[in-house]
Amino acid sequence: MLRRPFESVQYASHAYRNALTGAGITTSMNRKADCYDNAPMESFFHTLKTELVHHRNYKSRAEAQRDIFAFIEGFYNRTRLHSAVGYIAPIKMELKAA
Repeated sequence: MLRRPFESVQYASHAYRNALTGAGITTSMNRKADCYDNAPMESFFHTLKTELVHHRNYKSRAEAQRDIFAFIEGFYNRTRLHSAVGYIAPIKMELKAA
């Protein structure tokens, strides 16, 4: 589950974090004053939205989940070229590094 906080203080409260932990949800927050902590995920979600989601009208959450999974596992990780790893697909980079 990914959720972008609107009010950082609210999402950092002990009660909120304890409720999440009690529900089995792992929390993750950036370090204070480090704008680069979340840059890779922001880049990924930008790509996901611009290359897939903004071009579709989903009839159900299940349909969106299937489409997003297919995009990530079938295209993004296996086919799409990534500049950060020398313009090769991440799966090829992973195999090369193994």
